[in-house]
Amino acid sequence: MLNKTLNLNEDVFLQDKELKSERDAFGEAILKLGEDHDNVVVLTADLEESLRLTPFRKKFPDRFIETGIAEQNMASIGTGMALSGLVPFISSHAVFSPYRNWDQIRLSICFSNANVKIVGSHAGFSNSPDGGAAESLEDIALTRVLPNLTVLSPIDCWQTKRAVEEMYKMQGPVYLRICKEPTPHITTENTPFELGKAYTLVEGTDVTIFTTGAISYEALEAAKILKAAHKISVEVVAVPTIKPLDKENIIGSAKKTGKCATLEEHQINGGFGSAVSEILAEEFPVLNLRIGVNDTFGESGSYRELKDKYGISSHHVVEAILNMFKEK
Repeated sequence: MLNKTLNLNEDVFLQDKELKSERDAFGEAILKLGEDHDNVVVLTADLEESLRLTPFRKKFPDRFIETGIAEQNMASIGTGMALSGLVPFISSHAVFSPYRNWDQIRLSICFSNANVKIVGSHAGFSNSPDGGAAESLEDIALTRVLPNLTVLSPIDCWQTKRAVEEMYKMQGPVYLRICKEPTPHITTENTPFELGKAYTLVEGTDVTIFTTGAISYEALEAAKILKAAHKISVEVVAVPTIKPLDKENIIGSAKKTGKCATLEEHQINGGFGSAVSEILAEEFPVLNLRIGVNDTFGESGSYRELKDKYGISSHHVVEAILNMFKEK
């Protein structure tokens, strides 16, 4: 049975909404976690302010470690702390961690099943001014392949806070992928959140869009346009836990609509869309159109400009869904 729909108000999808970045939410959430649990320690690789960690450092200087630009060392130190009974959150930009320290994450953290929480901020195009070398478009592929590693990609600031709380509670390594850019609120402080669960944001009958991360708002905008202008009923399912995927809800929605698409701020090869396609191919073969970055690097520009150029803004999603129906 599908999870209960969150009953969002579709009328507000295309209006201006309050914006807040997931990295700001992370900074607030880790400070609260440190206040509640004295075994929480935070490590960062010369990105204290960028990760919004200054309040934590000032309040808990003995539980804050600045490793400098040494992501491999940060992962190794975090592993030792975890094996000593602490709960370390190692934090950096996603393009540095898990990229530069993937070997240490694999062998030190995941092979040992160490209770290390890995936070990759500025994911996707949200580090847009720094150009293609700084834009993390491959981290889902890098992390979802690793044994023992849970992979999270919350859809807004409120869900980021809930994700930080829940990843602390679970035993074992977790990768949290978050966005730098302020994005609209989709959920609220009281919206249900559980690791491993997908959530139906909008119910529909003609096609399902599975989405993950802050780009999910573009899927909601596309769903409204498709319904209003083209009479296409779109079901939007948010998947904040990329690994393990919620097979039951994904397959259930695919059976309901008969056509699927995935939207992600990541390469389509090896990413979230590939993960969904793998499940559908094995359990319920059905058309699944992967919408994401198509085998290319990014470039400098505004966040809005890059989403549009690389085909993941709402009007591109609308066009892709319309083409899907035309081809049928």
